[in-house]
Amino acid sequence: MAFSINPGVWPVMITPWTEDNKPDFKAIQQLCDWYVEKGCTGIFAVCQSSEMAYLTEQEKLDIARATAEAVDGRIQVVASGHTADDKATQFREIENMMKIPGIGAYVLVSNRLDQKNEGEAVFEANAQEIFDRYPEIDFGIYECPMPWKRLVTTEFLRKAGQQGRMVFLKDTCCDYELVRERQAAVEGTPLKIFNANAQSWFDSVCHGAAGYSGVMANFHPDLYKWCFDHKDTDYDKARLVADFLTAAAMIEMRIYPCNAKYHQNLVDVPMSVFARSADCAKLDKNAKGEVESLIHLEQYVRKQLGLL
Repeated sequence: MAFSINPGVWPVMITPWTEDNKPDFKAIQQLCDWYVEKGCTGIFAVCQSSEMAYLTEQEKLDIARATAEAVDGRIQVVASGHTADDKATQFREIENMMKIPGIGAYVLVSNRLDQKNEGEAVFEANAQEIFDRYPEIDFGIYECPMPWKRLVTTEFLRKAGQQGRMVFLKDTCCDYELVRERQAAVEGTPLKIFNANAQSWFDSVCHGAAGYSGVMANFHPDLYKWCFDHKDTDYDKARLVADFLTAAAMIEMRIYPCNAKYHQNLVDVPMSVFARSADCAKLDKNAKGEVESLIHLEQYVRKQLGLL
């Protein structure tokens, strides 16, 4: 039976680092606790926010294992790390990741299934080869923008959902009409669609998508959860909060994930702002001030919602 993904908020997990450039497992434990406390229903580990392209194979496994152990069944975990070019290494990445207890599904990166952008036939053949090779594994797909973004077709999602081989899509199309189309195509299947885009996610969940899985869940996942929980009972207020979340997400373009780590330092989880994927020296006084202003606004919104 396919792994049943719970709807809600699924943060794309950041990787804290020690001063000697190793995964900070103490901070990983605290971060996972924070995700749980803020009402997240799952964690997408070893993804782009985790800096997966800058991790060794062993680091990917160590981080995924630490995440699953920290969560300890309280919420769900899916993981990727699907960054290799050659098939043999891709197969090894899948096999080793899915040996870790507590990882519910392996998330394939769409551009790894059609690296030369040769077309849908190549993409589907590579995906089907993996599905056939691992009938016991449940899969997701992430339309990762690195090194380039390859959107999946609605027809592929329909077939994969009906076959029961995919349970999770991290949607990065940033097009609410296309997300609606995709949602209609997979309705009634195990495939759950999670929108990563802060502007279109609310429309998506109002039309049946399973939730939000994006960068800003590393800043204020509880506000996304409030919108998700109240979309049917207090739509006008939820829409207003969603508009705030759209504007707040502009900070994503400012030295991420360093700014998310700085945010964590100020509110809940002590960690270095260092990142392998970004120059933390660019997190200057002005950039830090932007994070501090965001925290003030978050607290104001929480007060209005009765979350404080």
